[in-house]
Amino acid sequence: MFGPEDEQNLVNNHKYTLSLSSGGLYDLNKEQVTMSESKNHLWKYNEDKILKDIQDYVTSTYGSHYCGHNQDYRDIQTIDLMAAKDLAPGFCQANILKYGSRYGDKDGRNKRDLMKVIHYAMLLLHFDGHYSRKDNGLTEFR
Repeated sequence: MFGPEDEQNLVNNHKYTLSLSSGGLYDLNKEQVTMSESKNHLWKYNEDKILKDIQDYVTSTYGSHYCGHNQDYRDIQTIDLMAAKDLAPGFCQANILKYGSRYGDKDGRNKRDLMKVIHYAMLLLHFDGHYSRKDNGLTEFR
């Protein structure tokens, strides 16, 4: 993918630039960009706006009724309990099917159902080990 010419990639809100130095070695530079600054000409289907909506939706789930109300447990979500019993991957996959199959039937073409499908797919990527965090990320919130 990278050649002697400079190439740019936008990954996880970072712009990566690869260039060939005068000594024949490659230099990789990383620069933070915000979604509003991303001007990826390959995205012609509003992917930047969709990613922003997904980010807003996922962020909203961390303060919702799915979290514990007691001070000692407010960082624990239902999915954490499922993960503790090794049930999270199946739970996520079932919810992808649930919200995907009801899209267009319950409440019409409900954008929220699609946000849930995407969120559960993201969680499934995590719980199936494609991305991992120490102790499911729980200590990061304390």
